[in-house]
Amino acid sequence: MRSGDSNGMNGSARVAGVTEQLRADVTVDEKGRFVIGVRSPQPGSSRPRLLLRQRPDKGEPPRPGRVVALEPAGRDEWRGVLETVPALEEGRWDAYLMGPSEENRIPLLPGLRDLRALVSGRRDGHSAPLAVRIPYVTKDGRLAVRAWLRDTHAEAGRIDVTGGLMTVEVRLFGTWLGDGASVSLSRQGPEAVVRQISLGTDKGQEFSFTIGHQELVAHDAGPEAGAAPVVWEVYVHPSVDAPGIRVARLLDDVADRKAVFVYPATALVGGYTARPYYTVDNDLAVEVTMQAGRPS
Repeated sequence: MRSGDSNGMNGSARVAGVTEQLRADVTVDEKGRFVIGVRSPQPGSSRPRLLLRQRPDKGEPPRPGRVVALEPAGRDEWRGVLETVPALEEGRWDAYLMGPSEENRIPLLPGLRDLRALVSGRRDGHSAPLAVRIPYVTKDGRLAVRAWLRDTHAEAGRIDVTGGLMTVEVRLFGTWLGDGASVSLSRQGPEAVVRQISLGTDKGQEFSFTIGHQELVAHDAGPEAGAAPVVWEVYVHPSVDAPGIRVARLLDDVADRKAVFVYPATALVGGYTARPYYTVDNDLAVEVTMQAGRPS
């Protein structure tokens, strides 16, 4: 689990007795580069730099940061470019304005974010690894970057929930469907329960699958009354012996989909409800809940 979005710093710089809110404008260009503009008083004779520092896992030491040079772009204005190569490691990266050393850093607040180049979500499905970066605003209002870096990826497209069925469009990156390809839904928890969906003769990189929500509560696979919801994770297996690739939605301008894309719950036989949702990592899952006051 990544550490939280707050680091106790408020994005105010004090330079020569002046208090300045440091904000960074970010434009993502057609090549995926970040063009970053910062307005800041020049701290003495040193030139400020942009620091992206990866948030460590809980209990781990700080990780090395990525430094971006800033060039003068006007009075108290600075400009830098975060190139696409080398790619950022998967995780969350906090943005700072840095002085002579990494210890002399101040968190940046978000300015204008032009993410129009990310909205289409189209990438070359043959390219690997898949590197995705989305600038976003943390819960406490700071600027950060969410990054994913994956050799293979299954991108969720349109999701249709109708009549107790869920149909999902998927596009593969870094691999293709072969013989014995399938989709699996794996129930979280100590007991291994898997629902398998054959993809038949589908080939290539784009396909869809459909599952009936009632299948997720058959054979005692649903939660008991009063228990926590049961969560099913969704995977694609490109061939009969291939490991599963988690289905997720990464290729647009939404860094955290969980609270933004909310799908309807479907009432099932036995007092259950089921609904698809995106996790905090933008992975696709299905949650099955026993309705309050209903017997298990």
